[in-house]
Amino acid sequence: MAPEYAFDGKFSVKSDIFSMGVVILEIVSGKKNRGFNHPCYQNLLEQTWLLWKEGRELELIDPCYNSSYVEWQVKRCIQVGLLCVQNIADERPMMPSVVLMLSSEDTPLPEPKNPGFLLHSNSCRPSQIYASGNSVTMSEVEGR
Repeated sequence: MAPEYAFDGKFSVKSDIFSMGVVILEIVSGKKNRGFNHPCYQNLLEQTWLLWKEGRELELIDPCYNSSYVEWQVKRCIQVGLLCVQNIADERPMMPSVVLMLSSEDTPLPEPKNPGFLLHSNSCRPSQIYASGNSVTMSEVEGR
């Protein structure tokens, strides 16, 4: 759901573009944006954005693709997906432009800006994820 619709109830063609971008990123990653669960990122858009900014966008690819993909095509899909989910609706491309960007390797792509629902900009590396030492405790209840 596009941010302008979620917050203000405003729906437009650009809201559909936002949804298209989410679908593109879900296809590449094999993850759903809704119900996303990761220790370092709040949602799929944030994970994609931060990995893309760090030049690590190929880490997003669903392992089921193995090595049966063309690297530049996947990177292009990720960048187009990010262009579609930009926070400001007027900055998102129109659908004919999306189709052109996805179907032509010669069409130059602009740099995407912050996606909608970017909650924080801190990322963590896999080495920063520590297992917690959670343990179960039992409390005894005593009356006064």
